[in-house]
Amino acid sequence: MSNIVAIVGRPNVGKSTLFNRLLERREAIVDSTAGVTRDRHYGKSDWNGVDFTVIDTGGYDVGTDDVFEMEIRKQVQLAVDEATSIIFMVNVEEGLTDTDQEIYELLRKANKPLYLVVNKVDSSKEELPATEFYQLGVEKYYTLSSATGSGTGELLDDVVKDFPTTDYKDPFEGLPKITIAGRPNVGKSTLTNALLDVERNIVTDIAGTTRDSIQTLYNKFGHEFVLVDTAGMRRKSKVNEDLEFYSVMRSIRSIEFSDVVIIMVDATLGWESQDMNIFGLAQKNRKGIVILVNKWDLVEKDTNSTRDFEAAIKNKIGQFTDIPILFVSALTKQRILKAVEVAMEVYNDRAKKIKTSRLNEVMLPVFEALPPPAIKGKYVKIKYCVQLPTPSPQFVFFCNLPQYVKEPYKRFTENQLRKHFGFTGVPIEVYFRQK
Repeated sequence: MSNIVAIVGRPNVGKSTLFNRLLERREAIVDSTAGVTRDRHYGKSDWNGVDFTVIDTGGYDVGTDDVFEMEIRKQVQLAVDEATSIIFMVNVEEGLTDTDQEIYELLRKANKPLYLVVNKVDSSKEELPATEFYQLGVEKYYTLSSATGSGTGELLDDVVKDFPTTDYKDPFEGLPKITIAGRPNVGKSTLTNALLDVERNIVTDIAGTTRDSIQTLYNKFGHEFVLVDTAGMRRKSKVNEDLEFYSVMRSIRSIEFSDVVIIMVDATLGWESQDMNIFGLAQKNRKGIVILVNKWDLVEKDTNSTRDFEAAIKNKIGQFTDIPILFVSALTKQRILKAVEVAMEVYNDRAKKIKTSRLNEVMLPVFEALPPPAIKGKYVKIKYCVQLPTPSPQFVFFCNLPQYVKEPYKRFTENQLRKHFGFTGVPIEVYFRQK
């Protein structure tokens, strides 16, 4: 098991800035608005050759009427429970507050290595005001600037030195990555929590609750993969604040780095243009695709409801319709395990490799029976085919006149590949080349 360092503190003291500095990339969203980070956010860091996991937590606050306050406190407590060590961050500009004292008392009870970090000490003139934090009863604190990185070395030296072990195992390495994407408030975080049986992500009925893409290890019922919950994706014209813009960019990046994308649709609203945009993004990036119609329990149904809803989606998504569509309720957990099974089937289909001998044995007779249409009296003769060594299925068909093979025949070829070899939910690329 790897060592885990949790960064805890009030809102807007610089936790996400330190998190990004430890990861050496902009992983968490940083903004001057308090409360930007809400869920626990994980990343990998190393110091002097020792690898460890870092958790960025939401700002811990008390006494506000913010709807997220209780949920964020739960998330912070879960992070503290998971952690090997805790960095408690305060801010020299605001000094010691009552909330700081409350948080410190809570963290002390965890009986784990605890490091008090006074942030925003950008020069020597802030060193004196920082002495106020001795009032917490600590023997030592660390002054640093998470924005510039000054002072982090001494902190990390001590954090790493106190680890019980320096062995590190990346829990996500080599595992399938399944991303849940969709418009705001369709139930992505509810599905994540239902699958994990733990309140991994904050759920409210406010659209836009999740702001970062949150990765979690799923290991149940014989399936192991990385589950990624993303921020809701609105149309560009509706994205009118910087925070949401960065959230959407994180969601797009999560899709680009995933193996399978689960597109969640709100059954009460139907398949909308933004669902189509997300579908197009996943298809363009050659990801496996599963469509989940959520909140199916809220829809009045008759004997044809499922069939009609499915037909309406397939009518809108164009020619690539060989996609699993499941009707679920994340809230009541109806058919959510089936969704996992189907997503893993799609993952395996995307990684499927057909032996060259078998591919030619099946496909060449198909081309003999139904060759491409002749153009100006010239006939296309397909002689040989191979599957390329790419992450998603791509096939090359060698022939004498590739320029004569038009789009309808390419679609016919793709359909024959699906008919004989599967590839449900997976975009297929077909190329014709000169031989």
